[in-house]
Formats: sequence, structure tokens, C-alpha cells
Amino acid sequence: MHRRNRQKSFLQRKRMKRTTITIIGLVIGASFFGLLFLQGRIIRSMVRMRKEQFDETVLRALDQTSRDMERNETFRYLEEVARHSGYRADSLAASVGSLLPGSPVSVADRPSFNAPFSLPQNDAAKPHVPKSSLTLKSNASIDVANQHFHDFVKNAYLYQKGVLDEVIYTVLYNASDKDFRERVDFRLLDSNLRNELESAGISLPYHFSVYDVEGHEVYRCADYSDEGADYCYTQTLFRNDPSQKMGQLRVHFPTMDTYILGVANKMIPVLVFTVLLFLTFSFTVWLIVRQKRETEMKNDFINNMTHEFKTPISSISLAAQMLGDKSIKKSDAMLDNLSGVIVSETRRLRYQVEKVLQMSLYERGNIRFNEKEIDANVVIDDVVRTFQLKVKQSGGTLTAALDAEDGAIYVDEMHFTNVIFNLMDNAVKYRRNDVPLELRVATRNQGDRLVITVEDNGIGMRSEDLKHIFERFYRVHTGNKHDVKGFGLGLAYVRSTVELMHGTIKAESQLRQGTRFIITLPLID
Repeated sequence: MHRRNRQKSFLQRKRMKRTTITIIGLVIGASFFGLLFLQGRIIRSMVRMRKEQFDETVLRALDQTSRDMERNETFRYLEEVARHSGYRADSLAASVGSLLPGSPVSVADRPSFNAPFSLPQNDAAKPHVPKSSLTLKSNASIDVANQHFHDFVKNAYLYQKGVLDEVIYTVLYNASDKDFRERVDFRLLDSNLRNELESAGISLPYHFSVYDVEGHEVYRCADYSDEGADYCYTQTLFRNDPSQKMGQLRVHFPTMDTYILGVANKMIPVLVFTVLLFLTFSFTVWLIVRQKRETEMKNDFINNMTHEFKTPISSISLAAQMLGDKSIKKSDAMLDNLSGVIVSETRRLRYQVEKVLQMSLYERGNIRFNEKEIDANVVIDDVVRTFQLKVKQSGGTLTAALDAEDGAIYVDEMHFTNVIFNLMDNAVKYRRNDVPLELRVATRNQGDRLVITVEDNGIGMRSEDLKHIFERFYRVHTGNKHDVKGFGLGLAYVRSTVELMHGTIKAESQLRQGTRFIITLPLID
């Protein structure tokens, strides 16, 4: 009862350690994923802000380009009118520019007319202008002269302003009558658009096209391509004109996505370091879990070794006590029996110790092979004959199908024999109690290799156990049953030996269906 309670307490502590490691791993893992999630949100916010800023800048540049087109058109028609009327074009354009909204100019800076300019207009609307210049008498007062001069400037300014207002009206009226294609200077449009974008800090390559009010394409740039045209910016041209006289400018940037996502490049090092930390953490947790599992397996190994050594030591001790007890009469049969027990149990102890020592030599790389050419069929047949008795004692059958035509391999005979013996011994250990054991050993040729299979109908194993059966100290969990003895070193020894023979070994198993071990070794050329 006391032993059972200790075992139960050990299992509870074991579960608590696993739970603690699991909780710590989940908390740190959740923290890393939360950090990655926040970084992702920050990157999305940065990209969105960059996109909004880009959109606003482009739309502002397009709006200014549209205004430049309207102003350029006005100046162009003013120059034409001035040329036909004899008015100096630069003065007229400057006058119009000074009168346009957003261009405040003082009265003193207003341009003067150097030539007469006439347009059809109502005489009633024309302001009165003196026909002769004002003559000041030498004896007139300064105040009267100044007053007349101010009246003259005021009347001249009102007259020129009225003339310019009517000129602008006439220009706009005549411009609206023209075809949309004639009103747009596409080279000037491209130049203005490029200047506005560069002034706003955007030097990306762009493509643009112009459409009339009916949606027909009027013009496209020389290097136009549809790359990136899924998202374009539009701007109405001549928006102050009647709707049928308007047009539309469409601009798209082929490398816009790269430009906008470029802001995320600053976060790439942070993401890389976060991922590296997460991978390092995952690897550390994996090492901890693996080390914990190996520690548990070593503890099981010590427990199993104690259990394995306890029985033969007890048997030897009991036999020695009987031999040393003078009160017991010893017959020859009893002496033979006691000596046989001592010899067999001593051999058993030596065999177990040798298995541990062999694995220790394998770990240190000090194992030595005495390789020579052997016939695998002959060696396996000898092992089968020797093992027949043990299989029959367990109530099973052992069959051999040594069909390999070529069985010549270059290996250490003793270790090769131990490999076959260990696999067959496992079949006996893990047999089922409800059905007789059926053990089968077979050989066959596959190209330039020899294939050896050891198959049984035992208890089998689960897929998760199948992944670890070749690991040191690993034993398939059998609950509280202790009828299966061993250290968990047999299959680790088998795999290490086969690999040193330049071969491979794999296992196939299904729970309660049996297990099959397949060994592949190179044949002698």
C-alpha cells in the first residue's frame, strides 16, 4: 500500500510539472502572438496613413493643375485678343492676373495702358475721362492739385477695370464655344501636372489620360500603360463651365503600392527580431520538454534496472544461503539445482550489464566492429533454431522464409546475431495473451540490398509510441503492469548497430495487430 501511495504521489508531481511547463509555454506563446498582432496593426495603421496622405497630396496637385489650365487658357485668349486689338499682351495678361482672385495688387502697382483698346460696349457704362490733361496754374494751391490728380487716377482705374472685366467675359464666352480638344494644351498639362506633383514631394512615375464629358478618351500620355490602372485619381477639367463643356483627367501610378508599402520596411527588422525570439523560445521549450522526457525515461530505466537486478540477486542470495545452511542436508540433485540457479542468474545479470555497457560504448563512439563476410541466411537460420525452444515455451510458433538468393553481407557477426535476437525477443515479450504468438522471419533481395523482416502478431503499439521506440530508455507505457521486463535499450542498440553496418531499420505497427521490423543492409559487390 505504501509503495502504491508513493507511486501515486510521483505521478501527481509529474503531472504538475507538465502542467506548469504547459501553462508557461502558453502564456509566453500568447505574449509573442499578441506582440506580433500589435505590430501588424501598427503596420496597417502606418500604411493607411501613408495612403491617405498620398491621396490628399495627389488630389491637391490635380486640383491645382486644373486651376493652372483655366488660368493658362485665359491668358492665351487674352493674348490673342490683345494681338488683334493692338493692346500690349504682357501688360494685359499682367492686368488680368492682378485682378484674378488670390492675386491682390495695390493701386500703385496696377499696370498702365500704353495703347488704346476698344471693345463693343455701352457708352452709358463707360466712365467719364477728361479729354485734356489737367493744367495746373503756378499759383494754384497744392491741395486742389492733389485732389484733381486723385480724381484722375480713380477714374482711370475704374475705366481700365471695366475694360478688363468685359475682356475676360468675352474671352471666357468665346473659349466655351470651342471644342474640348482645342481648349487643352496636353504638353502644358503634362508639364503642370509633373511640376505640381514634384512640388508636393511625389516623384513617382505616372500615366495620365483625358476624357470628354461623354467618357470618350481624348488623349493619353506617350508612355501610357495599364499597370496600376485599377486605382486611378480623377479631376474635373473646366469645372466652372457648363456640364457639356467639361472634361476629366485620370492619373494612375504604377509603383504606388510599392511606395505606400515602403513605410512598412521600417518595421521589418522589428518583425524579424520578434520572429527570431519566438523561434528561439520555441526551440528552448522543445529542449526543455525533450530533456524532461529523457529524464523521465532515465528514471524509468533506473527503476527497471533495479527491478531486473533484484530477482536474480535474490535468487543467487537464496541459493547461497541454502548452500551455507548446515542444517539442510544437500543431495547431489539439490547441489546441482542450486549451482544451476546461481549460474543461470549470474549469466542473466551479466547479460543485462553488458547491454548497458554496450550502449555506453556506442554513446562514446568506442565500439569496435570485427567485420567479415557472412551469409545472412545461415546466421539467421542458426538464431531461429536456437530461439525455437523459447517460442514454443510461450505457446507460439516461429517460421522462417529465407528466400534471399544472395545473402552475402559484410558485418560483425556477433552484433548482427544480437540484432536478430533482440527483435525476436521483443516479439516474445510483447505477445498477446489471448492468441498464440506467431513469429515470422524472412529475407529477400531488393536490388543490391538485403531486406530482413521480423514480424509478429503481438500487442502492437500506437503511432505516437512508434515514433520513439528507437530512443534510449524509451519503453511503451503499459500502465501499472510490470510483467514486461527490460531497460528500453534493446531497440536503441538495434538501430545503432544497423546504422554502423550502413543499413536502415524501420518499424510498422498497429495496436493489437502486431509489429513488423524491416532491416535493409547492403550486399557485397
